Amino acid sequence: MSTTTRTLSVEQVQQAFDNSTFIAWLGMRVTSLDHDAQTIEVDIPFQNAFERGAGTRQWHGGPLAAVIDTVGDFAVGMLVGRGLPTVNFRVDYLRPAIDTDLRAIARVRRLGKSIGVADVDLVNAQGALVAIGRASYATLPPA
Repeated sequence: MSTTTRTLSVEQVQQAFDNSTFIAWLGMRVTSLDHDAQTIEVDIPFQNAFERGAGTRQWHGGPLAAVIDTVGDFAVGMLVGRGLPTVNFRVDYLRPAIDTDLRAIARVRRLGKSIGVADVDLVNAQGALVAIGRASYATLPPA
């Protein structure tokens, strides 16, 4: 990592979450961040607004995807000092998330001059993998 790169702390990432109306609505809380390991962990509490169907307590795929994209973004972004535009994004849903809070664990796979790539595991309260995602983010300085 370049000495000129400004990294983000747990508090700064949380502040970025809280300063976005949409991300704040998701209720995400940064629980750990490791610049050397290039990982970040975020807890997401279940809300009835996330239900796939009323009364099911099953997470809809949309909020799951939003969480994965956001946490992947800040895994890379914490290393370059800002949130980043998403270039490409995919999610594989592995099992339903029902009546559970979630944890997102993101790991940077590549931090390049123009593109960064992160993988995100989304696990339920029992630690079972419910979804995985991979995204690429633009790391070029803002114009």
